Amino acid sequence: MIISELLGFLGDAKFYRLRAKIPCRVRQSMRLSIRGYAVALSLFVLFVSGCATPVGVKHVDQETAYRVLEANVLSSGNPSASSTQLLERNALVWRYQKHPEEVLAELYSGLGNPDERDRLFALAELSFACAETRHEQSYYLSSAVFAYAYLFPENSQDAPGAYDPRLRIAVDLYNQGLVNGLATKDGSGVDLIQRRMQLPFGSLDLQVDPRGFRYGGYHLTKFVSLSDLKVRGLRNRYRNAGIGAPLAARVEPMQQSAANQWIPATMKVPITAFVRFDNPRRGMSEGKIQGTLELYDTNEDSVVRIGSNTVSLESDSTAALAYRLEGAPIWDFELAGFRRGDFSLLGTGKDNGLFMLHPYMPDLIPVVFVHGTASSPARWAEMANELLGDPNIASHYQLWFFVYNSGNPIALSAMKLRESLSAAVTDVDPEGKDRAVRQMVVIGHSQGGLLAKMTVVDSGSRFWDRRFKVPFDQAQLDPETRDLLRRALFVQPLPFVTRVIFIATPHRGSYMASNFVVKFGNKFLNLPGGLVKAAVQLERLRQPGTLGSPFTLPTALDNMDVSNPFVQTLSGLPIAPGVHVHSIIPVKGNGPPEQGNDGVVEYNSAHLEGVESELIVRSGHSTQSTPETIEEVRRILYEHAGIH
Repeated sequence: MIISELLGFLGDAKFYRLRAKIPCRVRQSMRLSIRGYAVALSLFVLFVSGCATPVGVKHVDQETAYRVLEANVLSSGNPSASSTQLLERNALVWRYQKHPEEVLAELYSGLGNPDERDRLFALAELSFACAETRHEQSYYLSSAVFAYAYLFPENSQDAPGAYDPRLRIAVDLYNQGLVNGLATKDGSGVDLIQRRMQLPFGSLDLQVDPRGFRYGGYHLTKFVSLSDLKVRGLRNRYRNAGIGAPLAARVEPMQQSAANQWIPATMKVPITAFVRFDNPRRGMSEGKIQGTLELYDTNEDSVVRIGSNTVSLESDSTAALAYRLEGAPIWDFELAGFRRGDFSLLGTGKDNGLFMLHPYMPDLIPVVFVHGTASSPARWAEMANELLGDPNIASHYQLWFFVYNSGNPIALSAMKLRESLSAAVTDVDPEGKDRAVRQMVVIGHSQGGLLAKMTVVDSGSRFWDRRFKVPFDQAQLDPETRDLLRRALFVQPLPFVTRVIFIATPHRGSYMASNFVVKFGNKFLNLPGGLVKAAVQLERLRQPGTLGSPFTLPTALDNMDVSNPFVQTLSGLPIAPGVHVHSIIPVKGNGPPEQGNDGVVEYNSAHLEGVESELIVRSGHSTQSTPETIEEVRRILYEHAGIH
């Protein structure tokens, strides 16, 4: 076309009138130049047209190609190819860019035509895009309604196929449409109340099913979306894809219930919100849409029934766990709970250290985690995330945690652990019908392993006899002190603990406990005030012939000194018959394990003869977060539950 226009100009009458005024020699030079330029231009145009035709393809890398194919309003801010195609077919692209509300109204008016499925999806996606730019919640809710109608039509033959790429996008539009459409005014939470809301194409009457707001003996309140949270500090994020908005909620006491007093008052629990729309297509035609808000604990209900469909509920166990730990006071407990013997953390009805992540569930085996010195249950976060993210584990186990003042005498902390577990079992299963709760697994790290061992041994009077020559029943003690010492020092195995896992446990003491710096720091530990009376009375037993050596009230560090009578006595106690025992022993470096240590505990102290399994992990003392340790715990739990 360019060439023909140029040649046309050269043959035009105006060109020749201009030519007549130019000298011959100059005209000849110009003629050659113009012909040369024309030839060059012709060659250039031919070259370019040969490289890029009006229709063709261009090779791009795989990442770019996939990103273009899968792009949608949620991932890129731009409508997907499916919605764009519908706009192009109806010559609405330009109008949508200028007046999106008008185009949405026009697409809406065309519902009922053969392309209704395509229109419903496009309405869901384009309504969400409009909400993003206009910041109007009504369009978010409209997106959720259109997506629901697209996913669950009255005639199942009109439902999208399993391999339709729009299926997952529509589910996500529904989920995020609910979160944004029901958000509080400041955007910090989700407002789950009964109300009527105006939509661009009618009204929505939202009813609320109150049953979902009960969480054990608690009422749920202050809902926060988990879908827009970025998780830090955990290696993997486990999300169960499905329908519904994953939320976190606070719990408020609703009624007195012994079984539900084991949830801390400040606990944040995961929940999934789902709005069931009643025949949304009919509601659209009438301008009145009915919806019912339902809440689900996905630990109990992982699916929801929608018409003839059974659909998985969306959940995000990792985000829920990380949200619980964000800014939690449990992080401050680690040092404070080590130094101060009376420091309290939990606000449970039974403030004795044991708590559950969710209300007790029958037929799920409790796994109890016991942290080590100057530590807290938060240090189990990586392991808890991996276990909760495993459907096989989550469907067979429930996670319990024990928090204690780790500077206190080990016998006192172990007593609280045993009594807490016994009380919890009685509260959750008073009639003794649940077999699962009586197959309990206790996992202890470092000092926590010593506490765990004291749930599965029979000490008789060995702890007392090792320090005192006078028989216990003849010692001059008041009833309160006698009761405390009996409960702490005369240990019997708990019949419901059937398996223990020791991780980096100093069965024969820690060489670090006798370190000069540690000994110096020991002076700054404050023991519980309740032990003062017992200490005074035990000091009186220093009469000649009644006390083997001068008595001082020991700290946990004292108890873990390799020369301490307590740890020496505990190391000699056999595990009760029928209890399965496993050891996970971290050792630094690549040398022989028998000659190594983890920086705190030597292999020879952590090693036990006769265990069912022993795994050497090449790591430091805090090994409960390493993949090898976690996978060994997973293997053991699979074995315990008979998972194949």
